Amino acid sequence: MAAGALPVPVPVPVPVLVLILVLSAAGEPEQPRHVDGSPPSKIAIVGAGIGGSATAHFLRQHFGPEVQIDVYEKGEVGGRLATVTVNHQDYESGGSIIHSLNLHMQEFVKMLGLKYRRGVAGKTAVFNSDEMILEETDWYLLDLFRLWWRYGISFIRLQMWVEEIMEKFMRIYKYQAHGYAFSSVEELLDSLGGSGFINMTRRALSDSLLELGVSQRFIDEVIAPVMRVNYGQNVSIPAFVGAVSLAGAQNNLWAVEGGNKLVCSGLLKMANANLLRAQVGSVSSVRSGDVQQYQLSFATAAGSASELYDIVVLATPLQDSVGSGVRFQGFSPASGPQEGSYHSTVATVVHGYLNTSFFGFPDPRLFPFASVLTMDSPDLFFNSVSSVCPVNISVGFRRKQPQEAGVYKVFSPKPLDKSQLKILFRSYYSVQVTEWQAYPSYSSSQRLPPVELHPNLYYLNGVEWAASAMEMSAVAAKNIALLAYHRWSRQTDMVDQKDLMHKIKTEL
Repeated sequence: MAAGALPVPVPVPVPVLVLILVLSAAGEPEQPRHVDGSPPSKIAIVGAGIGGSATAHFLRQHFGPEVQIDVYEKGEVGGRLATVTVNHQDYESGGSIIHSLNLHMQEFVKMLGLKYRRGVAGKTAVFNSDEMILEETDWYLLDLFRLWWRYGISFIRLQMWVEEIMEKFMRIYKYQAHGYAFSSVEELLDSLGGSGFINMTRRALSDSLLELGVSQRFIDEVIAPVMRVNYGQNVSIPAFVGAVSLAGAQNNLWAVEGGNKLVCSGLLKMANANLLRAQVGSVSSVRSGDVQQYQLSFATAAGSASELYDIVVLATPLQDSVGSGVRFQGFSPASGPQEGSYHSTVATVVHGYLNTSFFGFPDPRLFPFASVLTMDSPDLFFNSVSSVCPVNISVGFRRKQPQEAGVYKVFSPKPLDKSQLKILFRSYYSVQVTEWQAYPSYSSSQRLPPVELHPNLYYLNGVEWAASAMEMSAVAAKNIALLAYHRWSRQTDMVDQKDLMHKIKTEL
């Protein structure tokens, strides 16, 4: 997530193989060359979510220790990685899990000395508003047999499709390890999967799967529930973001002990970045001869001020629906809000007793599921409900049984009213609601936003319109750091190169 972001994938009983390899190039930071051979003096990043904090880290790697890096954040560090407190325990209310092979995130955790949160097993089911139509068991082979019996070889075709896409996508980490960058999301996607990847951002997921021979029943009963919980949207979303969503829908997931947002604060500290609690109101173009700089005007609790920067990275959505508040002044051609809107998702954390009778289990002791996903039905007012664990899990911790008071997270398109809460819960002690502009409202007709808005002015969150996830934001952060470095150093041979796999092989 994004951006980091949500989404919040939930393990589902679909055997999808994911191949994501990440190669992180650290090494000694090189000193860039500019017109006069000097590095930039000051760099600004607007937004301290996973994208902004990772950008600060990677910029420090490439530009060295002397550059001043200022990070502006109007809210809380972590952005869409956030927690809420229930009964003296903290729970994830935003981006909750990370795939075990998202190695950018793994590397961050390792560098920062953070710990992996212990997983607590739990089964998943799919509900169609009348009954559970798909139930995970404790036996993997039985789950496979049930999938085959109900859907034929659809799940095998899906597995092969996702595997092929992820195998191509893994190239980005090799490219970044060798220092290559891309000036647009399209260039990045083209380098990985050619026109096929770009076309996947313009074609509905359902159309792509039907063409593969995946059955409509499988799409309705398995794929649609995964899209609803991960992105709050249906199978008309673009095929590329759908594939990323399906890649994360499995059991091999993890999280950070103490909360995923600790990665963001840790990266800022490691980057020796200055955190400014401020609302950026405008970015103004300031040109003196051949020198292009940007003036950021901002407001803090102490009043208004402005600062001049050589490089600016906007790591916050610029769509009107999000209300970033950032205006652009003095640009030719003019800059402004980006096209599109963000999708509203409501995360409701409830401490109470789940009403298992609603799902067809009058006796809660017989309800075996930790997570319930839902089909796309007009009778259902929620996308998923899951028993959740605190961000700090003790050695003796066990997941609450349905007959006990537990903590549940419900995803829904709108806030739940009291009557809806009474449908889902027999009774409850507390309810905490977080409304997120969580991820883009995806459309196959939506253009991908630019990465370079103007020379040395970059936009990170455009990558979300290809796919929104924490690792995608980390990938975008690394790309922008490399791109900014190469643009400043005038190393054009490291940007938008073609046939990179062949180049890398010859370099080796």
